Amino acid sequence: MSRTVVVLGGGISGLAASYHLSRARCPPKVVLVEGSGRLGGWIRSVRGPDGAIFELGPRGIRPAGALGARTLLLVCGEQVSELGLDSQVLPVRGDHPAAQNRFLYVGGALHRLPSGLSPRLTPKVASLAMDSLCRGVFAGDSRQLSIRSCFPSLYQAEQTHRSVFLGLLLGAGQSPQLDSPLIRQARAERWSQWSLREGLETLPQALNTHLASRGVSVLRGQPVCGLSIQAGGRWKVSLGDRSLEADHIISAIPASALSKLLPAEAAPLAHILSTISAVSVAVVNLQYRGARLPVQGFGHLVPSSEDPGVLGIVYDSVAFPEQDGSTPGLRVTVMLGGSWLPGAAASGVLAPEQFQQQAQRAVATQLGLKEPPSHCLVHLHKDCIPQYTLGHWQRLESAQQFLAAQRLPLTLAGASYNGVAVNDCIESGRQAAVSVLGSEPSS
Repeated sequence: MSRTVVVLGGGISGLAASYHLSRARCPPKVVLVEGSGRLGGWIRSVRGPDGAIFELGPRGIRPAGALGARTLLLVCGEQVSELGLDSQVLPVRGDHPAAQNRFLYVGGALHRLPSGLSPRLTPKVASLAMDSLCRGVFAGDSRQLSIRSCFPSLYQAEQTHRSVFLGLLLGAGQSPQLDSPLIRQARAERWSQWSLREGLETLPQALNTHLASRGVSVLRGQPVCGLSIQAGGRWKVSLGDRSLEADHIISAIPASALSKLLPAEAAPLAHILSTISAVSVAVVNLQYRGARLPVQGFGHLVPSSEDPGVLGIVYDSVAFPEQDGSTPGLRVTVMLGGSWLPGAAASGVLAPEQFQQQAQRAVATQLGLKEPPSHCLVHLHKDCIPQYTLGHWQRLESAQQFLAAQRLPLTLAGASYNGVAVNDCIESGRQAAVSVLGSEPSS
């Protein structure tokens, strides 16, 4: 009799886990449970009135390193893409301004970050860069975050070269063991990132279609109310007016959410997971007709010493002009808040208009775009980015030790643990599937 694996969470981690489970030589019965009415988690693309694409979450994926190559392999395999996304890929090549130019907003001006080993990377600049990097990736405070957990490559650089700042300038390395036409193209053209023509949400949508073709049951709008272990050692997954039974659970929901669902016998694990907090970020998408930027690049980050409330601004139209729509214009995205979001704002008390005004002030001051935008979207993403605070890796070790000692048929996946980027989340789903299957899924 086939095992049943229930995957909690229909974000990109849960989708990736379900995808790899379904591709096993002898796949288990897979049920994907998502509490909301849509799949994709924080990956969400919205089309504007003129056809422009606005990303409410991640807007590009890095192709570098083993994880970047694996994601490209997912999109376009060695021979043909099962997801059908080959023609959708929009690359940012290495000679493009969005690949070469990233800025810091310091002292009321934009400063281009050094792109190679350079004496310009003074300790003061490196400190500002690290503060800004933590804000740009984790929306968090560099004084509270664990560099070892947040930026493993920087930690390794510090261990190897005795310089954490050197890691800011080191590449993610290559992965010659992974190969496909798209991976070879990305290496040859030195892509810095890529997206999809209709927006990144096309990826979770394609995964959902593929799961349906593989017989995976996808339940939307079914929040989990509780988890319990039955006498035979199987899980009971309570969904309110119904329940599921599972031989194994892959949890790709936030750690804090899982902590509230676990049964009493898993109380030590629940306590560990409850300490992994997350911060909220307001994302403001702005579109301007006929406007021009003072610089060309990916975007800029803002150190906490300059403007704590503004994390950074991404110049969407520079990297992906194909998504600008039918009206000539400019798209930028302002990221607000994170660890610096006031309590009232994080709880949703502030009106969207207040976030819009803050974003427009930042764009006017930092980029000189003083005219009103032609289109604006405001979204507050509550608890969207987990915070890997000091001691995070020890907490993860303790969690894994508990799972092993209790032989609990539960595998953890998602952004709460080993990386918040899209590549990290996809890889966490793949590794969870491999762990459950006991071997690599078939290709």
